[in-house]
Amino acid sequence: MSIQVSEKEGVVILQLSGKIMGGPEAGEINNQINNLIDEGKKKIVIDLNDVEWMNSSGLGILIGAITTLKNNDGQLALINVSDRVENLLKITKLQTLFNMHPDLDAAIASM
Repeated sequence: MSIQVSEKEGVVILQLSGKIMGGPEAGEINNQINNLIDEGKKKIVIDLNDVEWMNSSGLGILIGAITTLKNNDGQLALINVSDRVENLLKITKLQTLFNMHPDLDAAIASM
């Protein structure tokens, strides 16, 4: 998994790619979120367009990210969620936990 960071209109975009399977990736994303919060950046969009696969540990990473942001008065949105990942969210009944949008502009408008 790799993470590319960019910013648009005061919203930080974390573009993830590869497989999100837990392990060291959990710490990587969590550290990135905590660093952004420390910098005062609390509006974050995670772009899942290039994510090939996510297991339950990967889902746990996203839950950790949204929990950390909510505890710090922040907001998290997911964009470009694949059918496979969306089905995982539906099966686990977690789709309502996440603010999901089809693209970046819609996510930014929601914040």
